[in-house]
Amino acid sequence: MGKDLWAKYPQLVSSASQILGYSISELCLHDPHNQLRLTPYTQPALYVVGALAYYDWQERGGVADIAAGHSLGEYLALLAAGSFDFETGLRLVQKRGQIMGEVIGGTMAAVLGMRVKELQAVLREHGLDSIDLANLNTPTQIVIAGETSAVALAEKLLTARGVQCVVLNVSAAFHSRYMREARQIFKDFLAGFKFRDPAIPVIANVTAQPYGEGLVASLLERQITSPVLWTDSIRYLMGRGEFTHVEIGADPVRIGGTVLTKMVDEIRRTETPLYLEDLVATSVVAEGSVWPGTSEPRVASAATSASAIPSGMLSSAQSLGSRTFRERYGLRYAYVAGAMYRGTASPASVVRMGRARMLSYLGTGGLDHAEIEAGIQTIQSQLGPDDPYGMNLLADYDEPARERATVDLYLRYGVHCIEAASYVQVTPGLVLFRLRGLKRDATGRIRCTNRVMAKVSRLEVAEAFMSPAPTPLVKALLQEGAITAEQAEMAAHVPIAHDVCVEADSGGHTDAGIPTILLPAMLLLRQAISARNRYEEPLCMGLGGGIGTPGAAAAAFAMGADFILTGSINQCTVESGATELVKTMLQQASIHDMAYAPAGDMFELGSRVQVLKKGLLFPMRANKLFALYTHYSSLEDIPEAERAKLERGFFKRSLAAVWDDTLTHLRAAGRDKDIALARANPKVRMARVFRWYFWYSTRLAFSGSPDDLVNYQVHTGPALGAFNQWVKGTALEPWEQRHIDRIAIALLDATASRLADGYAIRMAA
Repeated sequence: MGKDLWAKYPQLVSSASQILGYSISELCLHDPHNQLRLTPYTQPALYVVGALAYYDWQERGGVADIAAGHSLGEYLALLAAGSFDFETGLRLVQKRGQIMGEVIGGTMAAVLGMRVKELQAVLREHGLDSIDLANLNTPTQIVIAGETSAVALAEKLLTARGVQCVVLNVSAAFHSRYMREARQIFKDFLAGFKFRDPAIPVIANVTAQPYGEGLVASLLERQITSPVLWTDSIRYLMGRGEFTHVEIGADPVRIGGTVLTKMVDEIRRTETPLYLEDLVATSVVAEGSVWPGTSEPRVASAATSASAIPSGMLSSAQSLGSRTFRERYGLRYAYVAGAMYRGTASPASVVRMGRARMLSYLGTGGLDHAEIEAGIQTIQSQLGPDDPYGMNLLADYDEPARERATVDLYLRYGVHCIEAASYVQVTPGLVLFRLRGLKRDATGRIRCTNRVMAKVSRLEVAEAFMSPAPTPLVKALLQEGAITAEQAEMAAHVPIAHDVCVEADSGGHTDAGIPTILLPAMLLLRQAISARNRYEEPLCMGLGGGIGTPGAAAAAFAMGADFILTGSINQCTVESGATELVKTMLQQASIHDMAYAPAGDMFELGSRVQVLKKGLLFPMRANKLFALYTHYSSLEDIPEAERAKLERGFFKRSLAAVWDDTLTHLRAAGRDKDIALARANPKVRMARVFRWYFWYSTRLAFSGSPDDLVNYQVHTGPALGAFNQWVKGTALEPWEQRHIDRIAIALLDATASRLADGYAIRMAA
């Protein structure tokens, strides 16, 4: 092996021998101890010779646009792409060979002349569920792996059918479930290295698609137990267009052997290109067909989620969710950071996400128009014209003019994306924003430049957003001159929102919905509305609330979510608008450290918010106020001793002083009717006084002052506690290391890995 290479690269050969502890050239040229056939020696030898052959080819002018390697060859592909240096790659391969060589039991066999579907049918027919598909080399060359007795039986059955089946001279069932222990050991070993993302695309064996950002360690780990999807890797290359290839291996004269070349030639001759992005985007397939390399049936549907796609089709976090959604907003990921009250979702958060090509909404609730305008200016000054960002728009039924003024502000600054929250019905301001963004292109098709993402937790509200704008509101805006006649006509052909986020139990305002009930019901509603209206653009539906771990995100995609939305986990980041004191408190929270309390802005209705309770008295005191409100008819009816407790512990002032402050606020807002109603009705007056406590507790939480800490009102959900548990002991444990884009990518990468692993486990069960 490599006889013409050893003298050409003496320094690399010497370095390799020092790392390995023996002469690599002597092993390959003479094999004096008959060790070359043993996995711990075979793998380093193949790596070193392949690397030297690559350097030789490169010196002679060879340049690659893309790289792929079969099993061990993937390490050479990553070396060529600059993910690590020669020595690091050798150390990885040495450890890989050692670990795999220590696995005892099991074997492998090559099945020739039979396709995947037929082979799997035979295995199922005879109950050989303990056998995995290890290498999908060509459409008619498959390597199986499993227990020795099971593989022997499979050989006998296949031979009897006239199928060539050759048991391989290996010591274990590589690339199968039986390598799980080795995979865990290798995972721990990989943790000691830092890898660069490939400088050119490298097709991963595990996914048959290029490596995504930050996935080198994850995919090398998964390769230990995953099948080598070589057929689909070449089909992926075919889907990219015409290509020429060079096989680099042990013989520098031919630039490698002909084994892989023959495989590539057969695949190109007999198979069709694989356009993975199209598959991920539409998943529209024929009933009864199967995913390549598996027995998993493909269901004919128009779902836009990639969640049902097996591990071999999931390349990275960038493939999760709907491509339509990603392209609609110009995103790299089907991931949204939702708005949070009073700028907790800050301009810094929005900018950081936008620069990473991810969508985030500024939390405008509780901010005045000057603060919102300043936020827009900051964001627009720091992001490019194509960077994604959005603004929150809260329903304001008490003061609709304030909502309309916010919409006017967005239109004036050219804001094109809003997150609509707390709506129970569509408002004129919302319709105005949507319709002002409608226009026809040169072909006459309607284009929607103003996007609305609706956060909903009730079916009737979701239906309103997925339907065209109500005709009376459209007519009123047209008569007002706020929209054109053409925009009024187009309004009947588009929904208020093409994008709907189903909001399950979450931090802040919540209906405590259960995602496994809400999302499926909403998806059925979307299907019915889409069929009825036949929009040119598809409706996309995401899930938010309770998403703080890879398991939760994977479940959302598995249920059919086109995107996911996070909230609570983003409070505890560097960019969050929360104070450092609050971030420290949130970092220490667990999943049981939250409680429900009345919502101050909808106090009389009994609406609830979810808040932090650990070390705080706010949840208990807020619920106490609501209990008093429901039990008594006025402040005067409350026993004097109880009123004294309120003044001393809750309000820190007399109830009369609180009422005076309330009057001042209402007068400043021009709400004379509310003042008159409160003076005429003692129950209303009591509610207004109690609402003051919620304003006070919120203001405290944003003050940064440790004074009166027990009255802090901190909106958050148990997803944060779950996230804290997930990152414990990692670099993301301290909030000072949590950047909003970094935790998003970490969560999505782990989700993609979990979906792939989960599929592999189901196939192996």
